[in-house]
Amino acid sequence: MSEKKTEKISFYKFFKRFPDEESAEKFFAERRWGKDGKKRFCPHCGSVRTVTMKHKMPYRCKDCRKFFSVRTKSILAESNISLHKWLMAMYLLNTNLKGVPSTKLANDLGITQKTAWFLAHRIRKAFEDQQEAKFVSDVEVDETYMGGKYSNMHKSRKPRMVGAGPQDKTPVVGIKERGSGKVKAKVTERASGVLLRGMVTETVKEGAVVYTDQNRSYEGLVKKNYKHESVNHGVGEYIRGKAHTNGVESFWSMLKRGHTGVYHKMSPKHLQRYIDEYVGRHNIRPLATIEQIEITFKGMNGKRLKYKELID
Repeated sequence: MSEKKTEKISFYKFFKRFPDEESAEKFFAERRWGKDGKKRFCPHCGSVRTVTMKHKMPYRCKDCRKFFSVRTKSILAESNISLHKWLMAMYLLNTNLKGVPSTKLANDLGITQKTAWFLAHRIRKAFEDQQEAKFVSDVEVDETYMGGKYSNMHKSRKPRMVGAGPQDKTPVVGIKERGSGKVKAKVTERASGVLLRGMVTETVKEGAVVYTDQNRSYEGLVKKNYKHESVNHGVGEYIRGKAHTNGVESFWSMLKRGHTGVYHKMSPKHLQRYIDEYVGRHNIRPLATIEQIEITFKGMNGKRLKYKELID
């Protein structure tokens, strides 16, 4: 029976399909080099003149003479975690819409919390920069602020929080294309007019309609060849005809629920990776489970993230 394009697979069914290390390795190899390795190439030099070897690295290049595996030149490189556990972790992070805490991931995979934390960040790395083409249809643009609640702050921080509002939090700018439903989001140092308009011009093709709230920072978009409509939240106006930002705000809602209920803390240092996770998962959500995993694995190739980079 052929798999439907939108088939969602339960964890039980997914585990039955990939029950061991051999099945996981075969999955990754086929997605990187095609079935039976017919498109196999050397990750070091790109040569297709490769042979199989009885070695811990199962392949060797005839040209550069280096050994390699399906892990080479990818986020999977130099990882002591089995490919089977990598595959299970990718399933869990793709199918849990609010995310998976490292403590839960550690319990599910039988690894330490420290290892699970590092593993999850490397999978988030695979989600970055996956949506490179500009949006062409009408978009919604909005900004939100990420950080802890004032009531939860240590008393040494509370005095400087009084009256500061969102300035003591980290701004994130989001753009959602209405036609495709896809989102792009970026952590910024400040939500200035120059930055907000600059992100629109980088992300959206000229001529599109840009819907925003009443933030005056967006007023210059007309001069940049965009059509601009806004709603005034300050007077209780949230929708006027086609003008609203409900779509991008629903994305913020999912992000905030994950922040509060799953991860509890997203430090400014790692915030962009968490944003990449939510954006990546949102954009591939309509696809079949296997397709989601395939896209995630594709995003791993050619990237590295070392533990030292996370803790320095």
